[in-house]
Amino acid sequence: MSRRRAATAATPYLFLAPGLVLFAVTVLYPTLQAFQMSFFDWKIVGSATSEFLGLDNYARAFTDDHFWLALSNSGIYMVLTVAPQIVIGLGLALLIQKKSPTQPLFRVLFYLPVVTSWVVVSFLFKFLFSDGGLINFALGDLLHVTNGDTAWLADRWTGLIAICALGVWKGIGWSMMIFLAALQGVPQALIEAANMDGANRWQRFKVVTVPAIWPAILFVTVMLVIGGFNVFISVYLMTGGGPAGRTDVLLTYMYEQAFNNLDFGYGSAIAVILTIMVFMLSVVQMKVFRDRNGGGAQ
Repeated sequence: MSRRRAATAATPYLFLAPGLVLFAVTVLYPTLQAFQMSFFDWKIVGSATSEFLGLDNYARAFTDDHFWLALSNSGIYMVLTVAPQIVIGLGLALLIQKKSPTQPLFRVLFYLPVVTSWVVVSFLFKFLFSDGGLINFALGDLLHVTNGDTAWLADRWTGLIAICALGVWKGIGWSMMIFLAALQGVPQALIEAANMDGANRWQRFKVVTVPAIWPAILFVTVMLVIGGFNVFISVYLMTGGGPAGRTDVLLTYMYEQAFNNLDFGYGSAIAVILTIMVFMLSVVQMKVFRDRNGGGAQ
């Protein structure tokens, strides 16, 4: 009997084992290796041994002007993409939550960018924001807002606008689907009760809907913030961090240091700093959201 109980207790771990092994090999071990490398002048070419530097790579990062520029660009991207994805995604979810013959079509259309390759859409937006692209044609020839020759990707701020536009467009469908699933769980009895009490649409949304979907808002916000600081492909393919590194974000700067300059120690230090920063931001967000939700419940 004891063997049967032991076998029953071990069964879940046997099913989890392949995934845990894969996680350990592809995520855990590289993470620990990167943390180790961040304390060395890590050599991968030639017979020279890696030199232990202690915290020198971290001190170098905090005195590196380009590191702070990349960090500020990452923060700008995160701020300019997270809020629109939440607001527009929730708005779209509210619009299409009611069953209708066209609901499946709109779900597919809004979600299609999410499943489209980052490489494909990055090249698409690079073409749209090129000198002779559709954006310049629309703003110049059709709307006469500009001269139609704006070099969007050749300037830091216009380049970041183009990159952020891609991030928002591609992520709205994901936020919409999460909110759409959460809206299905809002108790209709509470909405009907608020309606009978004379609450208007905005009051019902504020008092009933928002508290009911608060966990989904927390989840979406945390995941979007993490994703915002991990932006890489769109920047790398649209601007390459240019001009002169002015649109670099943390991951493109880390990639440049590690794989172009072969400075794996410094690149690993940047990766560790980014990981710690994102983790701390996630913890703060979860605490703020939970405290606010608890206060609202009281």
